[in-house]
Amino acid sequence: MNRFVDRSNLDKALAGNGLRMTRQRRTVYNVLMKHRDHPTAEEVFRRVKDDLPNISLGTVYNCLEAMVGCGLIRQVNRDRESTRFCANLSEHAHFHCAACGRVHDVDLPREMLAKLAPPPATGFAVDACDLTFRGTCPACRDKASKSSPFQ
Repeated sequence: MNRFVDRSNLDKALAGNGLRMTRQRRTVYNVLMKHRDHPTAEEVFRRVKDDLPNISLGTVYNCLEAMVGCGLIRQVNRDRESTRFCANLSEHAHFHCAACGRVHDVDLPREMLAKLAPPPATGFAVDACDLTFRGTCPACRDKASKSSPFQ
């Protein structure tokens, strides 16, 4: 099951890290919760502008950085593309669609993740796992098969 920080606990999570709740942080977080599509900072900025027309891109970056630092959201990096942000805090993988560019969460059983981790005898202590699958999502695959002249 996906784990997201409840909006009512957002204030506590920020305060626990020495930060106060601001209108900008709340609005940025609400955008991430409403659209769980792994947006870039620029996409968050465009969405936040509807509610806060005077917000700057720098403020959005600062809000996102603060939330990452507090463990409220995660950064998702793909090669040389812009960083994306994920509000799903459960252990999961990501699937990047080469056709549409969207990023999807992929839930993995905890047992599977444990099997992928280095054995305790190696001495490595895993703090986080970033597992990414790349390919074509079902929607793009269906769209491509419908437009193929060879059917």
